[in-house]
This record gives sequence, structure tokens and C-alpha cells, in this order.
Amino acid sequence: MPTPLKNSTQTTNLEINLKHHGGKLGVTGSCHELHINYNGNNHGILIDCGLFQGRDAKDKNGNERKLDIEFPISHLKALILTHTHIDHIGRLPWLLAKGFKQPIYCTPATAELVPLMLDDGLKLQLGLNKGQRERVLALIRKQIKPIPYNQWHRIPLTSTDKLPSSRSSRSSSLLEAKRSCPSSLYLRFQPAGHILGSAYVEIKLPNNEIIVFSGDLGPSKTPLLPDPIPPKRADLLVIESTYGNKIHDSVETRATRLQQIIERSLEDGGAIIIPAFSVGRTQELLFDIEHLIHHKKIDSKIPIILDSPLANKVTKQYRRFKKLWSKEATTKLNNHRHPLNFEQCIIIESHKEHMKIVNRLKSTAEPCIIVAASGMCAGGRVMNYLEALLSDKRTDIILAGYQAHGTLGRDLQNQEHQVWIDNQPIDVNAQIHTMSGYSAHADQSDLIKFVEGIEEGRKEVVVVHGEDDVRREFERVLETRNYTLALARDDKCGSVYS
Repeated sequence: MPTPLKNSTQTTNLEINLKHHGGKLGVTGSCHELHINYNGNNHGILIDCGLFQGRDAKDKNGNERKLDIEFPISHLKALILTHTHIDHIGRLPWLLAKGFKQPIYCTPATAELVPLMLDDGLKLQLGLNKGQRERVLALIRKQIKPIPYNQWHRIPLTSTDKLPSSRSSRSSSLLEAKRSCPSSLYLRFQPAGHILGSAYVEIKLPNNEIIVFSGDLGPSKTPLLPDPIPPKRADLLVIESTYGNKIHDSVETRATRLQQIIERSLEDGGAIIIPAFSVGRTQELLFDIEHLIHHKKIDSKIPIILDSPLANKVTKQYRRFKKLWSKEATTKLNNHRHPLNFEQCIIIESHKEHMKIVNRLKSTAEPCIIVAASGMCAGGRVMNYLEALLSDKRTDIILAGYQAHGTLGRDLQNQEHQVWIDNQPIDVNAQIHTMSGYSAHADQSDLIKFVEGIEEGRKEVVVVHGEDDVRREFERVLETRNYTLALARDDKCGSVYS
């Protein structure tokens, strides 16, 4: 029997525990389990099932960590996805391979993005052909149950509870369902402001207490997505801490810095390479570049190369879900501007076309801006650009997001003079720039604002998704504000925290 959390939620017949199968003592591999013992029966809800990356992808002996799901799943009632970054959904195929057949809950935008994001992984990691990948993705699509923001959805804990009819999604019917089904959980998504479709999750227990999983929270005042609004109540809050020790540059500062780097690079000639995740950061960068071009702050003739087929597909989904954009973004659309589809943006699809541009830039060093995945320089087309252009002093590299330990991006951020790509040493003569203003994660002030915005509940806090020193500093900050913390014992798969 799992050990309860400190101050765990307990009634005569209800005991709640929290397990972590990844993402507690690191920033990748997010996978948390809400374990429920109700009337002597064990149930579980899984929140995210992410891939380990960088240093997290290796075990204590330095060997590659297995992707197989090593924790029990027979008692699980559902999987909840907070968003589609691969460190939150990447182990989903392995979960299904183990026999998971329960519903997968997420927002409608996330439901559209999941197959796009997983397709690359199935091809690169498992070597599946198109037909094999489509069969896996068809199975995932079948299990996904999209739930719009701000709507409660019932998850029965016992087979005797019938699911509510379609009409019970109305608030009055749902409230009646709550009264008649005390052995159910209730799930609700709220916008997290991290990437398109991202959400934090409210889970209402049979005793009406609420547990909140933050997923990844976005920063405040970004131009593309609205800021996250804290929940009214949280008896237990599981919150990320990626930047729990830092304050980001402002949106205004990031645009100015981007302009300055572009201007300096144009004086020297050479390419500007921006490694960017296909979902989130790519769209933020395109948004700002369009703004600079529109206001004539950079040369409108400079080519903007989006070299990521996945990013192009994701950007189309951003345009499809315009209703989720911020007021600033929708105002631009109303003024007949196209911040994610402007004429200077050149889309590269085929690998042949990609290599042609890489070789051309290597020989000519002509100025351009390249946005390509992956964001941590851990694979993808950006690797070919880096291999070809890192040794050229006219090249500028903009690291616009978090770089995990053990990744090429972290090596570049640490100003290493030589790096290894495809087992070949590459001298780094390029200018390396780090811009925190493009992070899709909340910084310390945003995280504190989120926690302090919660008005009701016991507000016990579990801090996850952060490197050791960062997470501990954020925990100290919370303790100075008199929040009760649940601390981790270790980071073994399936470990219990109390």
C-alpha cells in the first residue's frame, strides 16, 4: 500500500496518494499518478506520460534509460494530458503497448496536436513506416476524449457508475450527477498559457476537495496566448518549477534584443539560427518577426526560413484555433495582418530542399533567419545547420528556450569551444545568444503569482519539473510565504512522495 502524502486527503473510506514516474526531480519525462484508495479499492489517474531527454534519459550508470512502462497500469482509470510537448506525451505509445485501454483526456487543440507530435517519434525512435505509424496513431485517436476548457467531466471509479448522458454536460445536470455519484472524480481543464491547447488540471475528489496539476504554466503578458488564471481553490497543488529561480526578460525586451541581434548579424553577413520547438516557441518567434517587419525595424527583404515540416503543420493548427489567441493577436488579424503566415516566411518541406539550403548557406554565408527544430538541439533539421555553420564566426545562434543538461543546446549555452555532432568535433566560432524572454514557461514571479492567486483550500504544494537547485530554491520561496510542502524521497520509477 502506498505511503500517504503528508497531510494527505483522508476520510473514513478515502485515501489519496501521489506517485511520480518521472518529472519530479528533473525537467523531462513528466508522469504523475494520483493514486486513490476508495472503499478499499485502488484506482489511479495518470497525468502526462512524457519522454526523458538529455541527462534525464540516462540512468545512474550513464546507460540509456528504458522507455518501457515499468509501473502497474491495471488500476488506472484514465490518462490526462496537459499539453503536447514530447516530454509530457512521448511515452504514450509505450503505455498503449503495455495494454492501456482507458480514455485519454485533453483539450480539443491538444487532441489535434498529439498525433502530429508523436508521428516523428514513432518514425525516428521506433523506425516505423507510414502504415505502422498510422495504425498506432489511429489507436491513440480512438482513445482520446477531448474536453473543452472550463467544463467538468466525470470519471467513474467503479464500473457500477454509469457515465452521464450527453445532456449531463449542462451545469445543472452535472451538479445532480455529482450528488448521485459520490464514487466519481471530476476533471476540468483551464488554460495554462504555455502552448496551444495547454491546460492545468483541476480534479475534484469524492469529498469535494480539489487537487490541481499545473502541467507547464506559460509566462505572463505574451502576445499570442492569454495569461493563465489561477484556480479559485486547491487543497493540493502540484506545480512546475522549470524557472523557479529566474525572472525572464519582458516581451518588450525580447523583441528589442531580437532586433539588435538581427541588425548586428546583417552587418557581418551570415545566418541567424534559432533552434525552436515545433509547437509554442516557433509561433512566438514568427509573431515577433512579423511585428519587426511590419514596423520596418528590420529589412523586409531578409529571408525568414521555417525549416520544420512539423512546425509548419503545428502553425496551421494555431491558425485554426484562433479563438484561443490573446486579444493582441486577434487585433492583428482584424487589421488584416497575418502574424503566423506573412509573405517573407519561406516554408521548407522536403529533405532535398533542406540540404540544398544548408549547402548554399555554407558556401555563401548570405544573411537569413532560420527557425528549425529541435529546440534543445537534440535532433531534427537544426543539426545540419549547426554542423555546417557553427564554425563560421559570422553565424549567430539564438537559444530562445530551456536547454536541458546533456543536450547540445546546453553545451552551446555554456559557451563550449568545441562540440560533437554525428561523432565529429565541430569548432564553435559562432556568436551564441541566450534569450529568456522566449521561454514558454512561467518564471519565478509568475509561479508565485499563480500560487498566491488561489483563494481557497488547504493549499499544500508539491514542487515538480525542476532541476535540483532550482526546485529547492522555489520551495524555499514558498516556505517563506508559509506554504506547506510535500517533499520527495527519491526519483525512482514509481516512487512515492510524502
